Amino acid sequence: MADLIAVEFDDAASAFDLRAELVKFQKEYLIEMEDVVVVTREAGGDVKLHQAVNLTAAGAAGGAMWGALIGLLFLNPLVGAAVGAGAGAISGRLTDIGINDDTIREMANGLPEGGSALFVLVRRVTGDKVLERLGAFREKGRVIHTSLSGEQEAKLKALIEKPAGA
Repeated sequence: MADLIAVEFDDAASAFDLRAELVKFQKEYLIEMEDVVVVTREAGGDVKLHQAVNLTAAGAAGGAMWGALIGLLFLNPLVGAAVGAGAGAISGRLTDIGINDDTIREMANGLPEGGSALFVLVRRVTGDKVLERLGAFREKGRVIHTSLSGEQEAKLKALIEKPAGA
């Protein structure tokens, strides 16, 4: 079972920096993420989602390959590739894997202008090692949602959030 963690920051850069760190940890097999999304609130109040994987582009590339292959069977690979790319792009655009975009937007409505949030769906994590290496984010954000156990959530909050009255 995966756990959802959402952390809010007052600036946009911190969420992107945290995502980059988590990607490094994933390469070191300290964390296994199913999905990771950075959300920013622009100056006009617009919420923008920055997905880690562009499903539209991936769908178009896969569709073009399959379309060209099928086009070869009918002696017209260029038309097949064009049709396949279009169909793949549409299916990629309509596909939503991982964290539901509507849920993300709903939780991100409270972000201040210029602020950001990181939403990560974690399958597995070596918690003590990850928390130990996240010192650069100490007291920079606020945990706005987790599905972690009470003990794990308390450890995360102790690292990320400023102590009360500080």
